[in-house]
Amino acid sequence: MIDIIVLIVIYKVYLYKKWSAKGKDVLAVYTLFYIYIGLVLYVTLMPILVSIPFIFNHAYVPMHMVPFEDYIKGWGDTVRQILLNVVMMIPFGILMPVVKKRKLLSCTLWTFLFSLSIELLQPLLNSSRSSDVTDLITNTAGGIIGYLIYLALRPLINSILCRLKSNDVK
Repeated sequence: MIDIIVLIVIYKVYLYKKWSAKGKDVLAVYTLFYIYIGLVLYVTLMPILVSIPFIFNHAYVPMHMVPFEDYIKGWGDTVRQILLNVVMMIPFGILMPVVKKRKLLSCTLWTFLFSLSIELLQPLLNSSRSSDVTDLITNTAGGIIGYLIYLALRPLINSILCRLKSNDVK
């Protein structure tokens, strides 16, 4: 819970003022992206702050490097995990080009790096978590799918942002 409180305080004290000064369109998109990132961190890494003192109190489990081995060998609920990893990163692929005006290759790289960061931190923060190259692949695929959805929805997104921006002028 402390991680959520810290994220809310950062938003209220620093980010809200900075983003609202740029207009309602920027505030809306950046806030949505911030909430999304917070939710991803909640699902994948939290608790973070209370885990920091214990990072080196357990063995680091190396990344599982055989792609889709769990699926091939029928371990656990792999189809569900694969689908959840793809779906989790679709919003990243949609929102990243809206926030930072990225092209497909750049968006793919940022999705990969965000996913890699999560995968490398998971075993550090929680000894019961592991990292997996399959997650990295499926997360990146989700970002690419999200970008393609963004391309299809770009006229609608631009229309909504223009309306928000025109409301600032009034």
